Amino acid sequence: MTTTPLLWLVLAGPVALLALNLLPASSPKRLAGVARSAALINLGGAAITALLVALGGSLATPALPGIGSVGGILFDALTAVMFLLVSFVGSIVVHYSRNYMAGDPGHARFTRLLAFTLASVLLLILSGNMALFFAAWVATSLGLNQLLVFYADRPAAILAARKKFIASRLSDACLGLAMGLIWQATGALDFTAVFAALEGVAASGEMPTGLTVAAVLIAVAALLKSAQFPMHGWITEVMETPTPVSALLHAGIINAGGFLALRFSPLLTLSAPSLDLLLIVGGFTALFASVVMLTQNSIKVALAWSTIAQMGFMLLQCGLGAWAPALLHIVAHSLYKAHAFLSSGSVVDIARASWSPSPGGAPHPARLGLAVAGVLAGVGIVGTVSGFELAREPGVFALGAIVLMGLTHYIAQSIDTRPTGFVIARTLVGAAAVAGLWFALQSGMAMLMAGALPEDAYRTDLVAWAAIVAVVASFAALTIGQASFITAKPSGTMPAWARAFYVHAHHGLYVNALANRLVLRLWPTRLPARR
Repeated sequence: MTTTPLLWLVLAGPVALLALNLLPASSPKRLAGVARSAALINLGGAAITALLVALGGSLATPALPGIGSVGGILFDALTAVMFLLVSFVGSIVVHYSRNYMAGDPGHARFTRLLAFTLASVLLLILSGNMALFFAAWVATSLGLNQLLVFYADRPAAILAARKKFIASRLSDACLGLAMGLIWQATGALDFTAVFAALEGVAASGEMPTGLTVAAVLIAVAALLKSAQFPMHGWITEVMETPTPVSALLHAGIINAGGFLALRFSPLLTLSAPSLDLLLIVGGFTALFASVVMLTQNSIKVALAWSTIAQMGFMLLQCGLGAWAPALLHIVAHSLYKAHAFLSSGSVVDIARASWSPSPGGAPHPARLGLAVAGVLAGVGIVGTVSGFELAREPGVFALGAIVLMGLTHYIAQSIDTRPTGFVIARTLVGAAAVAGLWFALQSGMAMLMAGALPEDAYRTDLVAWAAIVAVVASFAALTIGQASFITAKPSGTMPAWARAFYVHAHHGLYVNALANRLVLRLWPTRLPARR
């Protein structure tokens, strides 16, 4: 690792965004233009610094006189990927909001809050020690809370902000206590020194109780930050805020829990209870939110439930010890979902212009079952050919199977009522190419993160295998069941129990309604009347 004072220059972007709050608001559009310039400066700095890390390895700032490394920066491969991702998505959101908020009386206030929140996320990623990390962690949630209540006359927005505030404060408490325990056990705040101490703990084979508790608390903090069950309700009500806020969530805010797990992966890898917690809660949330998402008729609400499911899936990967795939998931999901929210207004037009090769609706469940079996077999074959071993890396195969189940409808439609050899062959070649690309991306991310994330950390214990089998089987059943709902609804042949389940799932099994009652009981402030 190279220590250089020039790394302080990477703070130019975040500092410029923070300084935006000191400028006068006489011209909201001009203020938004300054914010866009600051975001672009930050993006340029992120790209240059990431290139330097790729060429010369990790960078760090020297200790400052009087405070040591408390305010230091660590720019390793993990930081490079996340900082470049957040800078890219953040610059797009800032640019989009300039026109989106034009004419709104609160345009200047929104720009300042947006810049403050984005700068806080950037500082979180750049943090080279636990003190700065914690301060940025808290600042990020406070900035988001103000954005959630941007329209203070909307009851749903206020409820969302209150639920998020409670979840964030619980997360802050867990993280603060965990960092205190880590400091007590290692005597260091600097990440480099903490990780070096953890290497000694791993070599000794004796895990202190304090570090085990700290690992579990970090896992809890990550789950709370990522809107996991049962603290997920607030994100489904983010729709009451301006659309740029929904996109900004995917610029390192909702996935900050994943970044926390990745940053402290050397510690979590040594603690089976913390990995089990991420595995179980993340896996359940992914399945639960996926079911609820399929019953939604609002585009943005469906996207919100999709985010909950994707964050659960990402934390499931962390629980399996698949650290590099989890980072790849964060990158892919952030880019896709930010675009999905910003373009959600065009979804109806796109859907009208789209063409489906199956005029009868969803494929027959039997064909879907055949397609699911084909996907599972294909993943095994392509994964083995790509150099992965099922016995040593079961998580990679399981995660690949779940991801590629998204192709089952595509495959099933190719063998639908009018199959031809050309269509079937083209579909299978396309599916195999996607599977090969997925495994190639896994290998590429693992090579990129060598030295920054734990290597060969995939779990092969009984708990991991049980979770893998349960999750893959559940998503296979969900894939087939989804088609059953689609084909049964128009004809009215859906059984009574299925109709009842559909209604309950549409309301998220009423977990959010119970959370609203609890929040209003704990925080009994009169809400503005609905219009």
